[in-house]
Amino acid sequence: MSWLDWLSLASVCLLGAMSPGPSLAVVVRHTMAGGSPAGIQAGLAHGVGVALYAVAVVSGLGLLITTSPLLFQGLQWAGAAFLAYLGIQSLRSPAESEQEGYGERGNGTPLVHGFSVAFFNPKIAVFFLALFSQFLDPQASLPEKAGMVILMGSVDAAWYCLVAALLGNPRLLPRLQAARRSIDRVFGVILLLLAMRIVVSASLGQ
Repeated sequence: MSWLDWLSLASVCLLGAMSPGPSLAVVVRHTMAGGSPAGIQAGLAHGVGVALYAVAVVSGLGLLITTSPLLFQGLQWAGAAFLAYLGIQSLRSPAESEQEGYGERGNGTPLVHGFSVAFFNPKIAVFFLALFSQFLDPQASLPEKAGMVILMGSVDAAWYCLVAALLGNPRLLPRLQAARRSIDRVFGVILLLLAMRIVVSASLGQ
């Protein structure tokens, strides 16, 4: 691919990462709980999950996911269950007096949540199939495919790490934490609504 193709691919990946959704909610929530380090962990783990889907697509497994109704629906149900779990957690967010040490109690949780919210989203594979069809030459070399995978995961992780770094700013973070309970409630409702939407889509076979 030419440098212009690589730039176009990176731009599309960035636009996809910037789209508001459950991934953003997870990164923001962990940033409020544990500051920039926790949010960055979630962002890096999310990038790994995205990179795995990129690997699946360039290796042909992505087509299997999208053309196998049982597998695709299974991932949809798993994704809905995970979003519902996150939503309930957000709604049950601790009171201000109980928040001390809250981010540390779930040691490793940012990594698990960041990875899972990407991994249990089969529509990422659909997105990548449509995207790679524009850029991936069937005769592409292994290094070129590997470069695309690394670019996908890196752009995604970089965006969410940037979000975590900005929100974790010492001037902004205290304000977010002061309103954390209300923000968690809003995220909880949004995540539950997203889970319900996925359940409806999976039930209708969409």
